[in-house]
Amino acid sequence: MSERKGSCLCGQVSYRISAEPLLARICWCRNCQHIAANGTVNAIFPSAAIEITGSLSEYISTADSGHQVRRRFCPKCGCHLFADSTGRPQLTVVRVGTLHDPSSIRPVANIWSASAPAWACLDQNLERIEAQPPPPTLLNREN
Repeated sequence: MSERKGSCLCGQVSYRISAEPLLARICWCRNCQHIAANGTVNAIFPSAAIEITGSLSEYISTADSGHQVRRRFCPKCGCHLFADSTGRPQLTVVRVGTLHDPSSIRPVANIWSASAPAWACLDQNLERIEAQPPPPTLLNREN
């Protein structure tokens, strides 16, 4: 198992991850487009494997599924770092661009691709999922 580290743009919030990602995807939902003005590259980790240093602000909204989604970001620079859902409380989404080595994780799919703008560059080598895929599970994995 490798360790990964990351931080926000200004460095006020940093984190360490002590597990491999369950998977990584590029999300083209409208919420991610609002966050990044593009798709976001996200890796999903067991929540217990993430150690955060610094204070985060959060924004909570209700997804179409009815679950509460908590998006966490740096209160100083506004950099979006994490997202959690009441539908999968044991998992945390990490924005791959905040890792010190974002190349250490490679996405396997484009999700919500039906919502992508006409100009979006979708890698044809990645699986293309039109809407919300099922969440990953922790079965047969160590935390």
